Amino acid sequence: MRAVSTWSLHRTLGRFTGPDSAFNGGRFIDAESSPDGLSLLELPAALQQRGYGAVQICHFHLPSRSPGYLGELRAALDDSGIALDALLIDDGDLSGSATADGAEAWIGGWLETAATLGARRARVCAGRSAPAADRLQESAERLVRLAASHPGVRIVTENWMELLPDADAVLALLDATGETVGLMIDLGNWSGPGKFQELARIAPFAETCHAKCRFTDGVPDREDFTASLQVLKKAGYDGPLALIYDGRDDDEWMALDAEFEIVRSVFG
Repeated sequence: MRAVSTWSLHRTLGRFTGPDSAFNGGRFIDAESSPDGLSLLELPAALQQRGYGAVQICHFHLPSRSPGYLGELRAALDDSGIALDALLIDDGDLSGSATADGAEAWIGGWLETAATLGARRARVCAGRSAPAADRLQESAERLVRLAASHPGVRIVTENWMELLPDADAVLALLDATGETVGLMIDLGNWSGPGKFQELARIAPFAETCHAKCRFTDGVPDREDFTASLQVLKKAGYDGPLALIYDGRDDDEWMALDAEFEIVRSVFG
């Protein structure tokens, strides 16, 4: 299924950031938005017109969490036939910080929002600490608690940020959570000579994906992206491939089309 993250369309959405989207209050991204950007309510119809079937929504792209607005957004998704694969909760540190209890409660509120929207999943960052055993255990315990108290939405985490810098850390966390927490694999978060071997170790556990391709001067790194996708294919992956674009070109739709062409060359 052709899917995309709203982060890939941040400029198309006018660089909008919700007014109460940071864990500590205020905007998650402190930047001016453009008044002529596409609204989030208009996005499902635009995705349908371009052949998409699913979307992942960044939490900070929601302008409101009022019941009325969430109902409108869910209706817009349903009317356009766009599945909400995941709500991406980008803030909050569950790994040993002084504010971890508050972060757990804050993330819990966003999980309620995900359930109200009918999201299949919610992606939660495992943590911002180095992957020491006690930090991994603490994050796992908090993730398990969040999953138990919000059974209406599947919690997944991502090979992302300081707590999960490699396959050892990801596998340790997943082992500590049992089957309670799933994995969203991001193909572009890791780098270095061992990247593909590291991705191959976690790929069998992935249930959804950020298909992230690097661009240089507007040109996709086809070799790297193809090799990453082939790791997934070899692992038997059959979940959503949410295209991620964060290059410099403002024509996000065109860049996403270029990424999708590479995805099709591997997955058909």
